[in-house]
Amino acid sequence: MITETKRLLLDRPTSKDVADLHLICSDPRVWAHFPSLRHTDIEQTRVMLDRWILSWDRDGLGTWMVRQPGSQTILGYGGCSIKQDIFWNLGYRFAYDSQGQGFATELSLEAVRQAKASRPDLPIVAYLLEHNLVSARVAEKVGLALVHQGIDAGNPDPTAIRLVYADRQLGAEELSEVMQ
Repeated sequence: MITETKRLLLDRPTSKDVADLHLICSDPRVWAHFPSLRHTDIEQTRVMLDRWILSWDRDGLGTWMVRQPGSQTILGYGGCSIKQDIFWNLGYRFAYDSQGQGFATELSLEAVRQAKASRPDLPIVAYLLEHNLVSARVAEKVGLALVHQGIDAGNPDPTAIRLVYADRQLGAEELSEVMQ
């Protein structure tokens, strides 16, 4: 199932994507905002990809592989995935050379549109670190607002501040569940 936006092809992931996906996930330039999450082994990428495939099978929507029309090269990945059957998690990552071209906003607008159409009862949430100003702007462009700011528990950097953006206000219990 391929979704097309103005400049992108958004395609359901397959196991054949692992090598190209690993090129993005292992590039330290791509992980400037959270270096400890960089993949150091292709098996990490394979496990992540398998989770995405299961998510699609279970929920009918999830993380897409992002390409340009006429190309098989993966520019990045992203979309909305259901977490804990409580909320949609909006996330994305692009190859270093594909950053700064508005692809994250284009992808995110389509992801939010499809998540709302699929399960409007679930809030759409984006997590990011405070110093990731570009991702904060993307979240705001797609209609999310800052609902929480606090220490990022479990981050190797004890000074890291986690921001949570959502498409609606989250009650204290909802926020607690989202933060798990």
